[in-house]
Amino acid sequence: MSDPTEYLTEYITEHPVQPPTSLKGRGAAAATPHRFVSVQRQTEDDGWPHDDGDPGDAQPFAPRTQVREETARRVLSRNDSPDIGFELSINPYRGCEHGCIYCYARPTHSYLNLSPGLDFETRLVAKTNAAEALRAELAAPSFKPGRLCLGAATDCYQPIERRLHITRAVIEVLAGCGHPFSIITKGAGIERDLDLLAPLAAQRRVGVYISLTTLDGELARTLEPRAAAPQRRLQIIERLSRAGIPVGVSVSPTIPFINEPELEQILAAARDAGARTAFSIPLRLPWELAELFQDWLQRHHPQRAERVLARVREMRGGALNDARFGSRMRGEGVWADLLRQRFVKACARLGLGRERFDYDFSGFCAPRAPAKAAGQGDSRQQSLF
Repeated sequence: MSDPTEYLTEYITEHPVQPPTSLKGRGAAAATPHRFVSVQRQTEDDGWPHDDGDPGDAQPFAPRTQVREETARRVLSRNDSPDIGFELSINPYRGCEHGCIYCYARPTHSYLNLSPGLDFETRLVAKTNAAEALRAELAAPSFKPGRLCLGAATDCYQPIERRLHITRAVIEVLAGCGHPFSIITKGAGIERDLDLLAPLAAQRRVGVYISLTTLDGELARTLEPRAAAPQRRLQIIERLSRAGIPVGVSVSPTIPFINEPELEQILAAARDAGARTAFSIPLRLPWELAELFQDWLQRHHPQRAERVLARVREMRGGALNDARFGSRMRGEGVWADLLRQRFVKACARLGLGRERFDYDFSGFCAPRAPAKAAGQGDSRQQSLF
């Protein structure tokens, strides 16, 4: 990976901290400084007119989406967390244009010296050689198949996938060697790849989870502004199900007094559309995400803000985040227990399973090792192409 310090000057110049004004089509309102930044800037209104008008006539800051291409050395990430249901994951992108304000992956942009706020949803990194890197990793003698999730820290079907097709190339590699995988997404772009996914589903090599946090379109527009609309996601579930692809629904995160009242209705709508299984995780707010989410609450639900945060703290041992294995995915306390009981009873009533999809790993066949580049003297080095 490139040295992240190369972004520092550009970060300060292009993304000064902005006033907390909601931006159309964006979840965050500002390029909130990350926990590693050493220089911070703050904008102030000097009273001068903007655009030949009054200060109040100025248009809010509207950042455009930028994509930087990256040549990745590897794309498989290994997970040894006991409370996560997969051992391997692939994230074709860094950052996510969907702009979900609650996304637990936002703080990962700090490692690029970029803001977990606006930068996470506007300054994206595309791993353009992901398929080639994956093929090399799968061909390694030490590789062992395991439960693999596509899109755990980014949405692999965010808008830029329509142009770059990196996710499709990754699926083609996995299909070619018979390695099962799951996908979690809230993007309608997954329908483009039905021609790949349907045959894999018939061989028990793929399962899809659609993230559905609300049925309220107005709430979705501020909560996850560039993701597919709720009704569109139900259509995705229906279409995947009709194609024979096992589909689950993720009602995550459940946010007290925001989308939590809809829990049973969301599960029922997903079941009616064809979902077979479901899971749900209470809101957690690691690192900079706590500040970003609190800002979002003040902008969109100021009357409920303190009530929401108080309930989150009640589920997280008095803090806004609890990183301990076991409790981080479930929460603790009376309110977390009641929420879990509601979920379990609703699933039982609706006939929704809560188990993971059963995959067939018996057909895995490692791809051929990449051929050695012509004229290459060291036999230990191999080309990825």
